[in-house]
Amino acid sequence: MFGHLTAMPSDPILGLLTSYRNDNNPNKVDLGVGVYKDELGHTAVLNCVKKAELHRNNTEDSKVYIGPTGSPLFNTEMTKLIFGAEHKVLLENRTRTISTPGGTCALRVAADFIQTCKTGATIWVSNPTWANHTGLFEGAGLQVKVYPYYDYENKTLDFDGMLNALKAVSRDDVVLLHACCHNPSGMDLTNEQWQQVVEVTKDVGFTPLIDMAYQGFGAGLNEDAYGLRLMADAVQEMIVCSSCSKNFGLYRERIGACTVIAQTSSAADISLSVLLHGVRIIYSMPPAHGAAIVETILSSDELRNEWYDELKIMRDRINGNRQVLVDKLIENGVTRDFSFIARQSGMFSFLGITPEQVQQLQDEFSVYMVGSSRMSIAGIAQSNVDYLAKAIAKVL
Repeated sequence: MFGHLTAMPSDPILGLLTSYRNDNNPNKVDLGVGVYKDELGHTAVLNCVKKAELHRNNTEDSKVYIGPTGSPLFNTEMTKLIFGAEHKVLLENRTRTISTPGGTCALRVAADFIQTCKTGATIWVSNPTWANHTGLFEGAGLQVKVYPYYDYENKTLDFDGMLNALKAVSRDDVVLLHACCHNPSGMDLTNEQWQQVVEVTKDVGFTPLIDMAYQGFGAGLNEDAYGLRLMADAVQEMIVCSSCSKNFGLYRERIGACTVIAQTSSAADISLSVLLHGVRIIYSMPPAHGAAIVETILSSDELRNEWYDELKIMRDRINGNRQVLVDKLIENGVTRDFSFIARQSGMFSFLGITPEQVQQLQDEFSVYMVGSSRMSIAGIAQSNVDYLAKAIAKVL
């Protein structure tokens, strides 16, 4: 049975990680993997998480399944975090949230839900988008198409192209939108642009699927949810996939959520039953530990406030790294305009150099980034930014 198989191509980011680990250059810089790192290059456990875990260890009295929906408290607290406690979709009881093994599985559950609603439905994703989106959706049987988003030449948002494409989308289609911290471009919609996208969504009638993997990493928890909440105000049906990997630093715990908004409370109940049917087939029951940590933090005034403070430290460091890199490039005589990096948000940005220059950075300077020149801003630190800027200047 296995004899005819051929090896699949390795994931380029995971391949970069292996090359980086095997590199003996003491000045090596890892800008490939999209994981938050502190100034020492370490992804530490948040203090609020340690306290929540201690509480969990002291109070947990069973390892029995928690059920396919996951923890009710986690689902409630996540819904409030996503929409705000007083949003009308909560007051109207039109939302249903389930916990999932990470944001990736939330997207797969959403894809299966869409496939049940309409076999072979078309879902539109931005150009570019997170590399795994296409595989997730196609694996569920959906047809994937792209709409313009990032203008590579001018290092900005191709908003006119995006809006015109969305106006031509079929009413029966689904459109994936990034809530904030667009992966991989770092280029987000402004509030005014979100308002226009919401109007087009209402006029055309397609179903929005909003991926929010980085809430709190852009401008703030509420600011980053602006477009999502505006959309939920305006449409009858919507899907949201969220992740706790980044903003809680719970990467290996694999905890996320999938939320469906329906036209009525009874329709939401039916949607939930369809979601859970898919869950039963894919993974049956979600893990409990990560959800317990998050719900403990969000339901405690003390721990929640400590989380706000720690999240702000991460957010400010990433945003600060953007400006520092721009300044250091200027100091090293680079005349090309890289100011766009400071205007973006979140973990990622395209440096905008050629694949050959990306390879040269790796070969000659041990600076690792994806071939598209997508770089993880969190990999920049005070200890390496001078070396990084000099390397980029020499390559240019």
